[in-house]
Amino acid sequence: MSGTADLMERARRAAKLASLHAADVDRNARFPAEAMDALRRERLLGVHVPARLGGEAASVKDLSAICGMLAQHCATTGMIFAMHQIQMGCIVRHARTPAFDAYLTELLERQRLIASATSEAGIGGDTRRSGCAIEGDGPRFRLEKHATVISYGAQADDILVTARRHPEAVASDQVLALVQQSDYQLEPSGSWDTLGMRGTCSLGFKLRAEARREHILPEQFADISAQTMVPYSHILWSSVWLGIATDAMRRARLSVRAEARKKPGTIPASATRLAELGLQLHLMRAAVRDAIEEYERRMDDPDALASVSFAVRMNNLKLGSSDAVVAITSRALLIAGIAGYRNDSEFSLGRHLRDAHSASIMILNDRLYATNAALLLAVRED
Repeated sequence: MSGTADLMERARRAAKLASLHAADVDRNARFPAEAMDALRRERLLGVHVPARLGGEAASVKDLSAICGMLAQHCATTGMIFAMHQIQMGCIVRHARTPAFDAYLTELLERQRLIASATSEAGIGGDTRRSGCAIEGDGPRFRLEKHATVISYGAQADDILVTARRHPEAVASDQVLALVQQSDYQLEPSGSWDTLGMRGTCSLGFKLRAEARREHILPEQFADISAQTMVPYSHILWSSVWLGIATDAMRRARLSVRAEARKKPGTIPASATRLAELGLQLHLMRAAVRDAIEEYERRMDDPDALASVSFAVRMNNLKLGSSDAVVAITSRALLIAGIAGYRNDSEFSLGRHLRDAHSASIMILNDRLYATNAALLLAVRED
């Protein structure tokens, strides 16, 4: 097992490589292939594999730190790493079977990249409902799904797919199934020309698969979602947004220092705004750290993870972080001024601001506020 310092040094090397191509990835809305190659060379895609299978058993805290490091240099790379590790968490925590042990061993060796197919035409982004279903009774199952979004679907090695347990099951009776590249075909639907996070290549796809039944996770998706997918998502996404905000703060600080050098012995007026920005960033970082600590305390207690208070807590992390990253990058732009507004400046913040605005629509904030409202009304006190 490697220590956190070793993981972060490897992440730092991968991040520096990602930064060299980040502008081109954004400009051309292309997959960050060079950064992914670096992650594979540094063997970071498999860091969450348990020690009993030869992995490094990286903690959620470790994964969060890597997400933040990558996102400071290329938010797209940080987000792809985060989404991959969310799927890893679901398998590691909920699929301790010989078939999945063999899969994780292979993933560790080959550094396979996992995507997720939870959205669906006619249902949208409600991950707790599915229209498609697992079909067939033999050792292999069939599945057809029109996913409205599969981020980096065309570049993934494997995909975790939500589906109804069988064709007669209700929409909320779901399982999570692993399909490998040799098991499925993807037919793209639509294009991906967006404001930010352009390199995630989050197209829609019609997915047709025939795969091994033993690659259906044994636990109900409702439990997987509450105990792992939702908290991992909100923590790791928030860590990516924290990385964006951290680099925005860095660029704002450099711009203030450049201004100060023009008038030695004076403190620029923008320095006060910079101090205020530092406070906002500190509060955002503290919120992410607090959520990680709370989750790691509760992660082996299914009852605690199923509680209303924990669900609201995780939703609040996502809501707060998605607002904070936009506020911090916007304030950083005001501090940097025209230099931050320019795309050809070392202080440029255009990509940061565009990527930050993706946060509120990755699970629409209004939906989470409505969910929290219903949860809070359902309990007498908390």
